[in-house]
Amino acid sequence: MKARDGIQVTEGLQRLALGTAQFGMRYGIANRQGQVTRSETAAMLHLAAANRIDTIDTAITYGESETCLGEAGIQGFKVVTKLPAVPEGCKDISSWISQEVRESLFRLRIGHLYGLLLHCPGQLLGKAGQALYDALSDLKSRGVVEKIGVSIYAPDELESFWDSYTFDLVQTPCNVLDRRIVDSGWLVRLYGQGVEIHVRSIFLQGLLLMPAAQRPTFVFRWRNIFDVWDRWLAEQQLTPVQVCLRHALSLSEVAKVVVGVDSQAHLEEIIFCAEGALPPLPSGLCVSDFDLLNPSRWERN
Repeated sequence: MKARDGIQVTEGLQRLALGTAQFGMRYGIANRQGQVTRSETAAMLHLAAANRIDTIDTAITYGESETCLGEAGIQGFKVVTKLPAVPEGCKDISSWISQEVRESLFRLRIGHLYGLLLHCPGQLLGKAGQALYDALSDLKSRGVVEKIGVSIYAPDELESFWDSYTFDLVQTPCNVLDRRIVDSGWLVRLYGQGVEIHVRSIFLQGLLLMPAAQRPTFVFRWRNIFDVWDRWLAEQQLTPVQVCLRHALSLSEVAKVVVGVDSQAHLEEIIFCAEGALPPLPSGLCVSDFDLLNPSRWERN
C-alpha cells in the first residue's frame, strides 16, 4: 500500500469501537493485567461513552465478556457479537442460532444486537451454508439483529463466498504490518457495495506495542521488520499506539476501528493518541507472512 503522505487524523474518536476480549478472559500477548475486573469494566464503559465511543465488539466465545458487559450496563451502546462455529451434526441450524442469540442477549441484558457476525464464515461453503445464512437473515428481518456479517482472518476468505451471499458488515484484521485488505482491493470493493467495514488487530494483539526487549523469541524470525519499525518510531518521535491508531483511522473506508483494552489507563492513552499527524510509513513494514500476521499460528512458530 502506498503511504498516505501528510495525513492529519482528526475526529477519530467516534470511529473507535471498544474491543472486549480482555473483559472475559486473559487475552493478548502483551497483556500484563489479566482479565479486566468488573469495576474497571464499568469505568472504561463510562470513559468510552464520555468520548463518543458508541460501539462494543464482543463474542460468545470471549469467556465472561458478555456477562461482564451486561452486569456493567451497556444501554446506549451498539453491540456487535460473533457466533461460534455451528456444532458438527447440528440438525436444526436455525433453532441453534436463535438459542445462541437469545442467550447472548440475556447475558448482555439488551433487547437487540447492532451486528451479528460469523466467527467461522468458512461454514458457508458447506452443505448447511444456505441454512446458516437464512437463519441470520431471519433474525435481521425480525429486528433481533440490525446487521449481519462475517469476521475474517484474511481477505482471501471473501473470494469463496461473497458472490453467493449478501452481508452488511465485515470485520477484518488491518495494521501497519498487515495491509492485505487494502492491497487486495477488497477495502474499496466492500465500501463501494455499501458494506460497513470494521478493522481489528490494529496492535497485532499488542505485539506492535511491545519494546524490543520484551518481544517473544518467535519474533526473531522477523527481526529485520521490527528493526525498521523501532528505528522509524524513534526517528519520528511517535509512540506505537499513536501510529497504529492513526494508520487505521486514516483509511476513510473504515467505519469502526476496534481497539482492545486491558485497563482504564490503556483506554485513556488510546483516546489521547487517536488524533494527530501520521507521517508516511516506511515501505519495509509491509508483510505477507501469515505466520506473523495470524496470532493463532504464533504458538507453532
